[in-house]
Amino acid sequence: MKRTFFSSVWNKKFWLIFVILINGLPIISWGQVEGEAIAEELAKEGFENIRWTETETEKIYTIENSAYKIQSVGVSRAIDIIQKYGLPNNKQCKVIITRLDVPELSLTYNPSTGSDSLFKKHWNASYELGDSWKEVKKEKKKNSSQYKVDILIYPQLSFQNMDITKIYQVMFTLNPAVEVSLWQGMKLTGQVILPLFVDTKGYAAYSPLNKKVRPGFITLAQRFRLPYNIKGKAAIGFFNQSQHGIDLQLFRPFKDERFSLEGKLGYTGWGYWNGFSYKYNEQYQWTWSVGGNFYWPQYDVQFSLKAEKYLMGEKGVRFDMIRHFKYASVGFYAMKAKEAKSNGGFLFQVALPPYKQKRHKYIPRVSSSMNMGIIYNAGNERVYYKKYRSETSDKLMEENGFNPLYIENKLLN
Repeated sequence: MKRTFFSSVWNKKFWLIFVILINGLPIISWGQVEGEAIAEELAKEGFENIRWTETETEKIYTIENSAYKIQSVGVSRAIDIIQKYGLPNNKQCKVIITRLDVPELSLTYNPSTGSDSLFKKHWNASYELGDSWKEVKKEKKKNSSQYKVDILIYPQLSFQNMDITKIYQVMFTLNPAVEVSLWQGMKLTGQVILPLFVDTKGYAAYSPLNKKVRPGFITLAQRFRLPYNIKGKAAIGFFNQSQHGIDLQLFRPFKDERFSLEGKLGYTGWGYWNGFSYKYNEQYQWTWSVGGNFYWPQYDVQFSLKAEKYLMGEKGVRFDMIRHFKYASVGFYAMKAKEAKSNGGFLFQVALPPYKQKRHKYIPRVSSSMNMGIIYNAGNERVYYKKYRSETSDKLMEENGFNPLYIENKLLN
């Protein structure tokens, strides 16, 4: 009787385990199939550095938008693809947006808020990542951006009205740049300036050196993310404004993400290109900028106030007010330093077509730059208030593309 009893119990346990496994297999298999299908479609659409995983509390994806020039458009398209397969009913869904495989922000969908068909309005964007990045970063990437090459054409228009015998003196160049992702966060940039028209006649005209083909930006830049949502970038190389050296930038949002702090520190020297021959002095100097930002989400307006030390050694303050639209950013600025008269003006940047760009594996992709802009110096200040950029992509419209408040506002547009 004992043998029969234990045999009966064992048989029941065996069949119970067998039934549980058989019933569980389709659930596990479907989750894997669904995640892989979404990743495959995202890769087909042109997104890079795609990962996915699932925990007890959330489903997590990482994407890098290299297919659409407007970040909000690319993020919206990625959300469309993920939602097409259905969102989890009993857990969160989180999408982490990266740049050069470094996390920038996250979008979280909470099923408890999704009570209608307008799913996108229930996605909340934030600089916060929680533990999601730790969970997903160990997963294998699909469509990696590493070693992929972009050839971007940067048009540059400069004009001035310093000569009373002319309406404007004009300089127009096309500046193609080769940009390569080397490893996580690292980008190599090499640029050549091709002059198309340079006015060298008259008072205060452009230098004849501007007529020569010459290098532009030649930089190595490493992006990184630190605890407390601190984002940063360190760069070394040849910058604009005839500067070469090293540069460090840091950005820190507050808990109320409308407010943020940012700082910049540079150690650079002066030099110039005579064709492909570089002339420079051995004197280096520190420049810096530190200040705060306030973003008004209702109108996508950014206010910033900074204390700065400029290239001529003068120290001053700068105020900016910028309105960000979908395809353009427009604003005003004002500056005051003890050593110079007050100055100001307006600025704008516009996105350049084509707005979608396909990449075919590792074949170099050729396109126009992300955007083009002009800064108008209303005070005609030619000596003071000079600053440099450490990368071709250091532009206000491109940086604002990774602002979660801006992304959340544009998600339904």
